[in-house]
Amino acid sequence: MKFYKPLISSLVLGLATSLYAGAQNTETSKVWVADQGDGTYINPILHADYSDPDVCRVGDDFYMTSSSFNAVPGLPILHSKDLVNWELIGHALDRQPPFDHFDKPQHGDGVWAPAIRYHEGEFYIYWGDPDFGIYMVKTDDPAGEWEEPVLVEEGKGLIDPCPLWDEDGKAYLSHAFAGSRAGIKSVLVVKPLSADGTKILGPGKLVFDGHEDHPTVEGSKFYKRDGYYYIFAPAGGVSTGWQLILRSKSPYGPYEEHVSLAQGETDINGPHQGGWVSLESGEDWFIHFQDKEAYGRIVHLQPMVWENGWPTMGVDPDGDGTGQPVMAYKKPDVDQRYPIATPPDTDEFDGNEIGVQWQWHANPESTWAFANPAKGKLRLYTEQMPEGANNLWPVPNLLLQKWTAEEFTTTTKLTFHPNEDLTNEQVGFVVMGMSYAYLALESKEDGIYLKYVECYDAEHSKPEKETIIKKLEDNTIQLRVVVSKGAVCQFSYSENGRRFKEIDDTFTAVPGKWIGAKVGLFALRKDKINDSGYADVDWFRFTK
Repeated sequence: MKFYKPLISSLVLGLATSLYAGAQNTETSKVWVADQGDGTYINPILHADYSDPDVCRVGDDFYMTSSSFNAVPGLPILHSKDLVNWELIGHALDRQPPFDHFDKPQHGDGVWAPAIRYHEGEFYIYWGDPDFGIYMVKTDDPAGEWEEPVLVEEGKGLIDPCPLWDEDGKAYLSHAFAGSRAGIKSVLVVKPLSADGTKILGPGKLVFDGHEDHPTVEGSKFYKRDGYYYIFAPAGGVSTGWQLILRSKSPYGPYEEHVSLAQGETDINGPHQGGWVSLESGEDWFIHFQDKEAYGRIVHLQPMVWENGWPTMGVDPDGDGTGQPVMAYKKPDVDQRYPIATPPDTDEFDGNEIGVQWQWHANPESTWAFANPAKGKLRLYTEQMPEGANNLWPVPNLLLQKWTAEEFTTTTKLTFHPNEDLTNEQVGFVVMGMSYAYLALESKEDGIYLKYVECYDAEHSKPEKETIIKKLEDNTIQLRVVVSKGAVCQFSYSENGRRFKEIDDTFTAVPGKWIGAKVGLFALRKDKINDSGYADVDWFRFTK
């Protein structure tokens, strides 16, 4: 099966190049920096929802990707020189296949637990779509264009794949199963893979059953070291589990087992699922996530040592071979010090591109957004609400980005230009999850009104609760949310850009479907029209 990317007209180059070509923001985040500047770092190295991270090293460079589920562009590509300072350099998927399916939001579906590998001059990413099968994309330039996705194996519930190319030229693929689709879970299989990595060659073998001691074993990462085949696999559940290591002299087993990382006496719950890298200096490191509810699955870095053919991650206070996470540690020995870097969050919209941190909730249409470098703004056109929608859950044109710290403030400045012949157009500033809240400017017959909206249990079509704040004298406004510990959100607004007036209620954010809460923008209308209104967004800033 081959997918063809829809043609994108020249009218949308502002959107296509901005979201998919890799706009770079060289400024360091004002809200979270892991590098302490003194040769040490703190965890998490990324206080953002880069779920199910995997990493590979090529020479002096490290590359990371993560699950993106239904968000587009998908498969983020991050680059680092020292495993602590990371830049977001692009995405491997500018549209998600099957295209017609992901033209509508498919919350929690899509890209699950990818693996990134470098083999014979090319980078490969494999991921499991629980409804369609195992896909692969590849490139010789991870910051550039990636080839069209290839469906390596079609099937329901095939997830968490990882390839291994052996020294004898043979290739293998390990993967797990999603019980919700396959009807089984907590088992791992290894299958023969074609040398070019494009197709499965046989049924393979079940190599591990975790039902007895390691329930919900999944997320396999396949390696070979000193003649042993290793499968690194999280077990015990996303927020409660541990990192399991399996090893064998044959790719098909039988496999011995060892637990290399667990929560121990720390506050880092469920430390598991990630990638191992070895450095030229001889050091070993492990990147994994921690489920932090509304903040998403944030990324930690653990030192790792080998003893008697088994890895131990973090620190091992009682010497039993099972480590526990560190919260601060010396940085990896990569032979020199590199500048502090973070993925972008603030976007000034002052160039030809908007930032790579932005994602839609579905494959985008050409008319949703345009970079406007002449004015230094992002223009969002209102899109008609999906038929039958009574909240934002089925809306595809939500332009969102990840939270980037435990406490932060996000402020945006925008100007609303509704269509003069149409009412009920709106532009909003939203904290989005399975429940959500937003401030919006809405057009009515007698002017523009500011409203505050909350929606609880949006996934199950629960209606919004709306409060009209006031009629606005001007169509330019600043909207703000202050996020404090516990994901408590305080919305406010300013009509003069100096004094902000808080909304009476606070809102406690919750995760989305397998993702953390996000913050961003939308522009919507209820009716069909041949010339929609729009909003010009001047900037979108993260501060302490």
